[in-house]
Amino acid sequence: MNRAHSSGRTNEHRRPPVDPHDSTGPTMPDDDPPVLDEAFFGDDLAPPNVREPAARPGNSTAGPRPADPSHGRPAGPTLPESPPAFADSGAYIPPKPDSLEATGLSASHVTSLLLKILYQNGAMQGDELAEAIALPFTLIDDLLLAAQQRRFVEVLQAFGHGRGGYTFTLTDQGTERARSALDTSRYAGAAPVPLEEFKKIVAVQSVRDVHVKKEDLEDAFSDLVLPDGVIDALGPAVNSGASIFLHGAPGNGKTATAERVGRLTSATIFLPRALLVHGHVMVLYDPVFHEKVDHDRQQAPDGVHASLFNDEPDFDQRFVKIKRPTVFVGGELTLDQLDLQYDPYSKVYQAPFQLKAAGGVLIIDDFGRQRMRPEELLNRWIVPLEKGFDNLTLHSGIKFPVPFDCILIFATNLNPGDLVDEAFLRRIQYKVEVRSPTREAFESIFRLTCDEFDVEYRDEALDLLYSDYYEARNFSPRGCHPRDIIKQIKAMAAFVGVEPELDPPSIHRAAHSYFLVTEEEFSAGIPSKTDRHGV
Repeated sequence: MNRAHSSGRTNEHRRPPVDPHDSTGPTMPDDDPPVLDEAFFGDDLAPPNVREPAARPGNSTAGPRPADPSHGRPAGPTLPESPPAFADSGAYIPPKPDSLEATGLSASHVTSLLLKILYQNGAMQGDELAEAIALPFTLIDDLLLAAQQRRFVEVLQAFGHGRGGYTFTLTDQGTERARSALDTSRYAGAAPVPLEEFKKIVAVQSVRDVHVKKEDLEDAFSDLVLPDGVIDALGPAVNSGASIFLHGAPGNGKTATAERVGRLTSATIFLPRALLVHGHVMVLYDPVFHEKVDHDRQQAPDGVHASLFNDEPDFDQRFVKIKRPTVFVGGELTLDQLDLQYDPYSKVYQAPFQLKAAGGVLIIDDFGRQRMRPEELLNRWIVPLEKGFDNLTLHSGIKFPVPFDCILIFATNLNPGDLVDEAFLRRIQYKVEVRSPTREAFESIFRLTCDEFDVEYRDEALDLLYSDYYEARNFSPRGCHPRDIIKQIKAMAAFVGVEPELDPPSIHRAAHSYFLVTEEEFSAGIPSKTDRHGV
């Protein structure tokens, strides 16, 4: 170890700490030619017990094929032989890998990540490196030793009883290697999970294995007043894992209904942070859509002090424990967002919405109002709905299949006959109309809304709305009207400094504003009841 050399480099490589699983890292110089990670480091970087797995079609790993039954393919995580029931949210737990082969990754790929992480963060302890790459330190220690032998990495300090407490940093040669690796991909986060292993895990945790009972549905929709038959129609649809088409007039609870279907599938699953696809990294975990859940750690046995007990998580840290996802998109959806999103700067892919919804629910709200023709969006889903898989394409032109394992919900207030043809309706097996509320249902909604906003309910307020607006002006009552009208009444009361009440003046002011009631007839651009002199 070159102490003199290391002391002159410490400050150069020390950068502000970042989230250990942030995948992109800071801006790096772009002055080195791109070099592929797999071919760049070579087999001589790995010690004998972590040599590269044999090459196979579609993989850039070099080396002869060994004569073994697995054909050199890394073992990958051990999966149950049959899909478990999901009454217990902990049905499947990805085991911690006990060898590099069990990760499905090559030694050069993991070493490349280690060098990029050190470049991004500066000097780090061994245990910090293990946390950043989401692999046990025992798996990366041999790679660090090999990198030390190649003069890529050196030890700055040695504390503790094991190498996990050592502080590692890059040498000048290691810095150049890290920069070249960053030219290939700027991803510097948790080690990815191979696509083939992800497919197996999706099958084990399939949303089609979720089953709900009628009482579960009634409890989930207890705060909504829905037309008769909606819950009975939704139950079989959720249990089948099939697609659902929600339609009906605006403001009657289609969006709220779709969101609650997502909550029904809220048992936890494990999702990879990132995937490895033909040598490229695809980021899958998205905090916007994925709600992380803390995993229960092992408790110290009786008589053993907690500080002496190893309470490390008992699952593969390349995965995140989340609630089954509910991915919600609306009129802003574009067709290209359903394909891989490639960042030419970071050279990293972002998974499309349907893949982020794997094991959960994908809701396409305001269907028919996207910036594309409805038939274009429908045609995009015909094969996934029929076959259960989707085809994605890398920027290099390589196509590959991914599982399509989500409950797809379309919600629209447009006429279904104007949006979909018979062929597509056949593939959406469950169609549910969410109708406008009857007067009795409207009253129930009004009472619930009054309780929610702490406003005293009055029967005369409901009578006034029906007599002066719904019946007199031929307006249709909607499920959203009580909430919107009461919010206007509360806002006006706060403005004038009084308590909100459902008295006639308050009802009229809110209704005139909300229903766009005009007091006089006029034509656009022509003032009403004035002559040309403005009198």
